[in-house]
Amino acid sequence: MPKAPSILIAVLFLASLAPGDAAAESLALQDCRINAGPGAPSIEARCGRLTRPLDPSGAVAGEIELRVAVVPALNLTPEPDPLVPIAGGPGQGSIDFYTSYSFAFESVRRNRDILLIDQRGTGESATMNCEFDEDLIEGEFSTELTIEYTRECLEQLPYDPRFFTTSVAVGDIEAVRAALGYPTLNLYGVSYGSRVAQHFARRYPASTRTVIIDGVVPPQLSLGPDIALESQKAVDRVLARCAEDDACNKQFPGISTTFERVVAELKKAPVTIQVPDPSTGRLQELDFGSGELATAVRLLAYHPNSIALLPLLIDEAGKGNFVPLGSQFMMTMISMGDALSLGMHNAVMCTEDVPFYDPDSIDYDGLEATYMGALQMDALQAICSIWPAGPIDDGFKTPLETDIPVLLLSGDADPITPPRYADLAAVDLGNARHLIGADQGHGQLGVGCTPRLIAKFVESADPAAVDAACLERSFVMPFFLDFSGPNP
Repeated sequence: MPKAPSILIAVLFLASLAPGDAAAESLALQDCRINAGPGAPSIEARCGRLTRPLDPSGAVAGEIELRVAVVPALNLTPEPDPLVPIAGGPGQGSIDFYTSYSFAFESVRRNRDILLIDQRGTGESATMNCEFDEDLIEGEFSTELTIEYTRECLEQLPYDPRFFTTSVAVGDIEAVRAALGYPTLNLYGVSYGSRVAQHFARRYPASTRTVIIDGVVPPQLSLGPDIALESQKAVDRVLARCAEDDACNKQFPGISTTFERVVAELKKAPVTIQVPDPSTGRLQELDFGSGELATAVRLLAYHPNSIALLPLLIDEAGKGNFVPLGSQFMMTMISMGDALSLGMHNAVMCTEDVPFYDPDSIDYDGLEATYMGALQMDALQAICSIWPAGPIDDGFKTPLETDIPVLLLSGDADPITPPRYADLAAVDLGNARHLIGADQGHGQLGVGCTPRLIAKFVESADPAAVDAACLERSFVMPFFLDFSGPNP
């Protein structure tokens, strides 16, 4: 079987039932412990599995099991409506996501259960993944190779991939709610999870008490055509901020020009470097080209702490030392392979995004001018040329219109879901508030006082009750001037 080009996998990751049809069966829970992986601290929970039809319409036979966990509230007499964290990706399991960010939900957990559901196709809920080798291709995209791998991926999937879309998944959430007897849910969705949260509120308004969407994907926008453009804007903003900072500018003069030169050089040809394997420490030969650079820089730009490393790593590359960026690329590949389900990712993208692209509106010249280039767009369209589309609800691609309380969170340095995306999502929200973190990246959950603001919003179910003044004091990591860290 052909193995997936790891650079392609990295670039890609970088996107029904009627309301009364949910199964009313009960769900038995048993004591368990959940964690983010081997060696990570575990968390006490109550776990169970709920059987669901593969195809809710019944036209295609088969069943799957959903993995469910409840982290009980600290209060012995909790509120009846839990908080439901929904992970991003698409392709990350919500249980793994929660265990990595559990600290940020503790204020909510004082009075509410945390209900965790691995979305179908992710985590331990009928995982839809394809094996891929971490051997690299030399920065060259091939439509033929991508289609060949995609065919092999489809053949090895354990379930029909059509039934792993958002429109099917929200029915699973409603079925779990009914099975556990919760009257309503408070939803927190990050990145792709914000799409799930919005659509659940659209389909099941009576089951939705509040919605928090973080790093917002607006329903009317199809992810893909603007990703490279937005990421370029975010990186440009970071490098401009370095130029305005006396210490950073002195250490890395002309950093934007350096980045342009590095991008141009790697687009011409990759460089061969020796990089320590993050798992074994053994030196590994790596052909580091424009695709590898795009993966490393894009993920560095997601989080404010890693944003602080960008000028230093770009400066090192400008001096001919590509090992730090190469190491970042390899770590990214390992984390993606462990955390994200490729089959579920493709099911979502090839149903909810790629079919809605308008070729005449895609700025291919603009894409080629970015550090990421057009590889992602080309790869997605190649994959979706043979990937079967699944169910998508009527109205799925229209903004959510509701008076349910909604809190929208954005970072103004977000490289994939900028604040204007949240504004697009909020156009028909009648009871919403949008908070923006200055110099913050993708996802505000763990930033500063945001966990307290989320807890206050869930408690009050009133966006106006949230005093967001503390956001102005949120910590932004100073730029690293060398590998020992930022200046004291």
